[in-house]
Amino acid sequence: MSHPVDVHVGKRLKQIRTLRRMSQTDVAKRLDLSFQQIQKYEIGSNRIAASRLFELSRILDVPTSYFFEGLAEQDPAPRNDRGLDIVNALATIEDERIKSRIVTFIEDVSGLTVARRAS
Repeated sequence: MSHPVDVHVGKRLKQIRTLRRMSQTDVAKRLDLSFQQIQKYEIGSNRIAASRLFELSRILDVPTSYFFEGLAEQDPAPRNDRGLDIVNALATIEDERIKSRIVTFIEDVSGLTVARRAS
């Protein structure tokens, strides 16, 4: 049974990887791993070592704390994570042009694009 923290960190990894428009294979190559290992990280069945988490934060351009955001607010009861629902729905879109337009829209609405340009 996966630990809830490992599941949370894995979900955050999948979320930011998808938002960065990277495949599991893209991330795996940068870490010299198999894409299956990234899959295991994302579902929480394999724990991510601190050094690997640090490398992931560099590759995905987020602070290491990103992976733990929202963890303290979680209660033991399962809840609906709308952000993850959006990421999962986005991942099922096969047309890369449409997917890119949706991501750009979300970035614009959230202010993420402006923040990224400023840094």
